[in-house]
Amino acid sequence: MHVTSPVRPPLVTGGKTYADVTEDVCRHVEGKPTKEWKIAFIVSVIVLIYGTACVFWTWWEGLGVWGLNKTVGWAWDITNFVWWVGIGHAGTLISAILLLFRQKWRTSINRAAEAMTIFAVLCAASFIVMHMGRPWLAYWALPLPNTFGSLWVNFNSPLVWDVFAISTYFSVSLVFWYIGLIPDLATIRDRAQNKVSRFIYGTLSMGWNGSARTWARYEYISLILAGLSTPLVLSVHTIVSMDFATSVIPGWHTTIFPPYFVAGAIFSGFAMVQNLMLITRVVYRLEDYITIEHIESMNKIITLTGSIVGVAYLTEFFIAWYSGVEYESYAFINRATGPYWWAYWAMMTCNVISPQLFWSRSIRRSVTWTFFISVIVNIGMWFERFVIIVTSLHRDYLPSSWAMFSPTIFDISDYIFSFGLFFTLFLLFSKYLPVVNMAEVKAVIKSSSERLPKNVSGVAKGTRVTNPSFNKDAE
Repeated sequence: MHVTSPVRPPLVTGGKTYADVTEDVCRHVEGKPTKEWKIAFIVSVIVLIYGTACVFWTWWEGLGVWGLNKTVGWAWDITNFVWWVGIGHAGTLISAILLLFRQKWRTSINRAAEAMTIFAVLCAASFIVMHMGRPWLAYWALPLPNTFGSLWVNFNSPLVWDVFAISTYFSVSLVFWYIGLIPDLATIRDRAQNKVSRFIYGTLSMGWNGSARTWARYEYISLILAGLSTPLVLSVHTIVSMDFATSVIPGWHTTIFPPYFVAGAIFSGFAMVQNLMLITRVVYRLEDYITIEHIESMNKIITLTGSIVGVAYLTEFFIAWYSGVEYESYAFINRATGPYWWAYWAMMTCNVISPQLFWSRSIRRSVTWTFFISVIVNIGMWFERFVIIVTSLHRDYLPSSWAMFSPTIFDISDYIFSFGLFFTLFLLFSKYLPVVNMAEVKAVIKSSSERLPKNVSGVAKGTRVTNPSFNKDAE
């Protein structure tokens, strides 16, 4: 007998029980690495080693190995930095803001999104250190006590703002991610078959005993951290945007950058989460936990933020025209019709046009289309940062100083290094830590499961629930 749910489709399919959740999530942690995981990990490590060698060569020879020149002083380095910071935004938004709004669909994807945030911020920080040129003096960007010498940072410098924003964001995100791991680490500890695993996971679980008091404190600290993290989602990329907005360079000097950068960060971050989770759900057989409903909900946010970004692009052109400043107008005309026109139109196509396909329900719920469009979105967001930075610099007030930027092998290799770092860390995380938050999935399984938790209106326990919105055969 079929029962129709008039409210919403289930977030956990397959009629899973609490024991099923534990087994399905712990299986890949306790088992041996698969052949596919080993191949992916070896490739990531090889890329990381190659990229690390190129980064050290960059530091040894100096930033002259990049394609920078006297006119274009920022290029791939800051482009990659802003791109990685943007990707790191989705994890905190899913963890903090959606937690405060009690969105249950976040429970299956928040763990991997939080991990992605931490790894993306590390990649972004690597570019901050890279473009310093002298990484052994990186601590100079911190407000040092006078015992280090009478040296204080210049608080008017965007570099200092970035250091404070990144360090704060990384610290809070790391704590949030780790606190959420503790109940699941205790579960793996209790299931461990050897002393080494029991010791490692026991140490990491910090004596978790599952008592009512422990759970209450866990809930309290989660809400407190969510409250602290929510302003960070808005402030971090706002500060990054001020690297540009507080200058007087045409194309940068605009007040729309803070909200525009935040929307773009969420846009690219959710696209990267989609790419990672679609692969993870197949590799670890988590289709019952990362369902089409999760994918569709995230695609709706991608559509919303992509539309906001599109409005921001048009607003930039309007303000450039309305300002009456010929240099500002030329900066935007040059973006669309100048030597870098191909980058501008790639940005517009990827970021404005492609997400609009998600207005179609069949595309929005298609795994293949979702993965493809998410890749396109991340490519477009990289081009957006490239267009903002390079096209605003390569033609300034004096035509005699106009110059073109072309990346060298070290620009490209240092970017490749960040991918090697990111995927190496993510693969280690996905193998040795639970990629789905078991505790939170169990908390919503009764209200969001495909089977009824108890007798309802005379229907036997365990009866499968269907919804006509996704099962047209239900009667």
